[in-house]
Amino acid sequence: MSVTPAQLDAFFERQRELLAKERQAEIDQSSLLISNCSPKLLERKGLALLGLAVVQVNIGLGGKSLIELERPAAHHTSTSFPPHSFRPGDLARIDEGSTSSQAPRSKAAKAKPGASKDKGESTGTEGVVYKVSSTKIIIAVDAPKSDSKSDELDIPEHCWVVKLANTVTFDRMDQALERMAKIMLGSSDSTSSVPNPNPLQRVLFGLAKPSRPEDIGEIQYFNPSGLNPSQKQAVKLALSAPELALIHGPPGTGKTHTLVEVILQLVSRNKKVLVCGASNLAVDNLLERLLPHKIPLIRLGHPARVMNDLQDATLDAQADKSEEAQLAKDVKKEIEALMATLAGGPKGKRVKGAERRKMYDEVKELRKEYRKREGVVVSRVVNDAKIILATCHGAGGRQLFNRSFDVVIIDEAAQALEAVCWIPILKASKLILAGDPLQLPPTVISSNERKKSSTKVTKGASTAKLATDKGKLKTTSKQAPPAKPTESNSSDSEAEEGDKENEDTSFTRAVTAKRMGQLIPPKSLETTLFDRMERMWGDGVKQMLNIQYRMNDTICAFPSSTLYSSKLVSDPSVSARLLLDDHTDKDAAQDTLGHPVVFFDTAGCEFYERVDTASSDSKSSLSVDEGSKCNANEVEVVKAWVTELIACGVPANEIAIITPYQAQLSLLSDSMLPTYPGLEIGTVDGMQGREKDAVIISLVRSNDKREVGFLKEKRRLNVAMTRARKHLCVVGDSGTVRHGSPYLKKWIEWLEGNADLRFAGDA
Repeated sequence: MSVTPAQLDAFFERQRELLAKERQAEIDQSSLLISNCSPKLLERKGLALLGLAVVQVNIGLGGKSLIELERPAAHHTSTSFPPHSFRPGDLARIDEGSTSSQAPRSKAAKAKPGASKDKGESTGTEGVVYKVSSTKIIIAVDAPKSDSKSDELDIPEHCWVVKLANTVTFDRMDQALERMAKIMLGSSDSTSSVPNPNPLQRVLFGLAKPSRPEDIGEIQYFNPSGLNPSQKQAVKLALSAPELALIHGPPGTGKTHTLVEVILQLVSRNKKVLVCGASNLAVDNLLERLLPHKIPLIRLGHPARVMNDLQDATLDAQADKSEEAQLAKDVKKEIEALMATLAGGPKGKRVKGAERRKMYDEVKELRKEYRKREGVVVSRVVNDAKIILATCHGAGGRQLFNRSFDVVIIDEAAQALEAVCWIPILKASKLILAGDPLQLPPTVISSNERKKSSTKVTKGASTAKLATDKGKLKTTSKQAPPAKPTESNSSDSEAEEGDKENEDTSFTRAVTAKRMGQLIPPKSLETTLFDRMERMWGDGVKQMLNIQYRMNDTICAFPSSTLYSSKLVSDPSVSARLLLDDHTDKDAAQDTLGHPVVFFDTAGCEFYERVDTASSDSKSSLSVDEGSKCNANEVEVVKAWVTELIACGVPANEIAIITPYQAQLSLLSDSMLPTYPGLEIGTVDGMQGREKDAVIISLVRSNDKREVGFLKEKRRLNVAMTRARKHLCVVGDSGTVRHGSPYLKKWIEWLEGNADLRFAGDA
């Protein structure tokens, strides 16, 4: 079973190749827009804010300058920002420009994001969006380095802000990759002190099998009555596993609830725990559940990206309350006063000449003092915490530099790139992964190139052979079918393999046995660490939560039988609930509210899709090159059904409409939100983790060629159909959709046999 150095090298080389492609894809996507669009067009696309002025400059953690910008009332009819996509944590650049939105583009705007700066060429001031409101945006800018030729931040009086490709996460992933590769392969530098791989790292890369579970004795659960048998078994597995445990949480099975019990148990055993998530929302969900237990904890990350109710748990808030903080505050006030004088404000006079140089020298010295004092405060607060919460990316921040933990827990691990998981993993000796590999995969922009590259042999992989019990399997074995000429999502080949696995249990077992203990270079970044560990070590390291508390049993039936081997069962408290239960006149509302699943079939109605080439889907993981699809006729069917539901008393805020296409989302929003502002309308990606009493899915695809594109990606379909508690309505063309894949054929047949079948004219 031993994995060879050649196989390890091939694995890491493949990760480097895939990460480099993804980084370049993000940079290209951003630079293509910026280089080809005027500032005004960028603003219309939500990627720029024009006509800004500096309000003030404050100091944040790490001595960063917090530059506050707004639209001056003297130059704008409204000081409110137009619609935009700026969010805390985004990389942005402040460029010089007139307050007029028709201003010509500055030279700085033509610079390629992520590219090196040419000598003599100004590329503006880059920073991170710290906070955004309807009228103000705050950009956090690093203080000039001590060896910089200029210690002054040159922020123009009149400027505009453009959104850039954020490569910081890639930098941290690359660093984690190189460190992990050195640990696993050893360093060629004899002077380098590279540690030997610990037991966890040996298990992750197939150098050793997971150890036998430890004897942890009888568990005294913190919430014994609130845990079902599968949840208790997951807790036991997580506590007893010496190196690795996987918690598989299908929709509505209480994964977060289970993880909270695991964390409480670990803390009671004097373990220091690093809790991470693939998203800020995942981290905040855990934080919200942990706060009532009054355990010392810290939430790392931008405060603006943390829920308002959880601000007291952030590092900023807790550092601000510490006894040592007052000395740092005094220095901070001095810096802010000097910076305010230097900035001048929108109406003030800017200090110039020798006096300005002298003030910046003073600011430089004060920054050093501030960072020193702040470092003491931060270190004290972090040391006192028993639980640290952060995104996987955030775990690579300076606050946790050279810190180690007993256990790292990663929630939504099936949505995180493997390399980003290595950032926190390098800090711990035990790993618990939680997620559902049958829901959304990570968002991978470069995935459209995967089929082109999947047939190429990675450096070192051509000679690497993976040992199995029955023989040897070359890394270039035929695992993916050739690309088809029709439109398809990057993960279609894996979806088709998954369909085959679902239909043939013996095939599934054979594939699992074939991969057991093997280190196989991934086809794409969509292969997550959770996926790989499940395939490498099987059920011995995994516990599936099998009781769901969200859906009516009919809604749950199809995903349970096709994706979860019929192991996912409904708790009696939810299995029979309907929208009708909340209606007083049940006879009158029976036809509308009395069915858990309704299918409006548009086959034969000529409700054909169209391509909206004007709609840019480049930011959506569901996009295709030729433009986003929409279907105006389906919008009318959906609107009629929403009107019917609301007329029967269903609150608008308990109805969600899901569609896989951005263009359809725009049509649905324009058609219904003015009348029913409480509706939630979103793409599949935006709805993971959400749930509503009633969910309507608009499938969009209807064409003579019977092409369905990425609808065949069953994981996204699984997310869409499992958001509903009491009522699921599907609107689509069975004549087109059923030909998309074996999985879609099964689904349409199931809908025809189990849903209340209606036709477009019925709506």
